[in-house]
Amino acid sequence: MKLPPRFPGRGGSLLLSRRKRRSKNAVSGSKAGKLVFSLGSTMESVGEVEAAAEKLASEAGLDEDACFHVTMAVREAALNAVLHGNEYDPSKQITASFENTGQSLIVTIADQGCGLDPDTLPDPRTPENLLRGTGRGIFLIRSLMDEVHFRQLHPGTELTLIKHLAPDHPNP
Repeated sequence: MKLPPRFPGRGGSLLLSRRKRRSKNAVSGSKAGKLVFSLGSTMESVGEVEAAAEKLASEAGLDEDACFHVTMAVREAALNAVLHGNEYDPSKQITASFENTGQSLIVTIADQGCGLDPDTLPDPRTPENLLRGTGRGIFLIRSLMDEVHFRQLHPGTELTLIKHLAPDHPNP
């Protein structure tokens, strides 16, 4: 998968400068339709992951709303990896993988933090959490994607987001 030459809505940053920086990171090419790369724990990395998700969803033929859902869920997962998982630690990386299997889009985001048990997260819909300024990311991700899976890496957490694609021809 090739990233777009410009990232729409993100100040028009040129891909060339991103390619130069990415060459410092571990990158594996489109091996069996899968793109995998590691990035530093920065907000700029969140933007790169978001742009790759937007491109993947668009190339998969998702409609505008579904593209937005995938892009926002992946952005939130990358943001959580940088902010909460790696705590902006410059010595830690996030790893992102993107794959279109033909039946599903599968995006995996991993951090190198101390781990997360999603069952311990407070429900943002309860009255005591309604006015909190944070704590809705995982809820949002689960709402926007068809499947969400967590795996503890020791250290770190891996989050797999899956969006099922509609079949080209419905069954008669």
